[in-house]
Amino acid sequence: MRKAVLPLLALALSGVFVSAAWAAKPPVVVELFTAQGCSSCGKANQVAADLAKDDGVLALTYAVDYWDYLGWKDTFAKPVFAERQRAYAKKFALRDVPTPQMVIAGRVQASGAKAEAVQDLVKTAKRAPANAPDMEFIGKNRVAIGSGPAPRGGGEVWMIRYDPREQDIAVKRGDNKGQTLVHRNVVRELVKLGPWAGRPKLYRLPTVLGADSELETVILVQGAKGGRILGVLETTKAER
Repeated sequence: MRKAVLPLLALALSGVFVSAAWAAKPPVVVELFTAQGCSSCGKANQVAADLAKDDGVLALTYAVDYWDYLGWKDTFAKPVFAERQRAYAKKFALRDVPTPQMVIAGRVQASGAKAEAVQDLVKTAKRAPANAPDMEFIGKNRVAIGSGPAPRGGGEVWMIRYDPREQDIAVKRGDNKGQTLVHRNVVRELVKLGPWAGRPKLYRLPTVLGADSELETVILVQGAKGGRILGVLETTKAER
């Protein structure tokens, strides 16, 4: 967590903005959209698991539900994850939602099975300048977002809860019948906290926090409707 010279709570109440040029650069967020019923997703899952070992990357795995019709119901899928992918597809002007798909920093996308292409995009994203707003948890149930340039169309603040443990799922039906698929950083909760217009603001976190002590929480500031990711805030072990 990044510490400001003045608490962000005070910034939010006063409207004062303190430069955070000293702050560490946020990790590159890589989002994998995958499904246990997708025959080509196993390789992409492994790519995401490998990226999760990189300290400069936050790899998140979203299981989508639209492959369930093939006979295997994905054990992690939720409709809200597919909705997020569809927002990206519209932003990238894609004709369909591809699976597996990697979205890097909300800026570019590639096939999740093409490890080299994904790694090249991650390297480019790491070199991109960052102008993230200050972000700080206020107690256990609020988060403060500071000032910053708002993207065209406005921004959004999202809360994501994910499981950092590696999980191996044995698929018993469908195209991947008999295979065991590796999963890492599986997203379990995705909640939009509200809009962000570039000015300091406090957001209340939903009561799902603390429901599972093994899950980690990350807050994203992002352009609206699948825009680029502007800021990342992760909990520390002491804050869980």
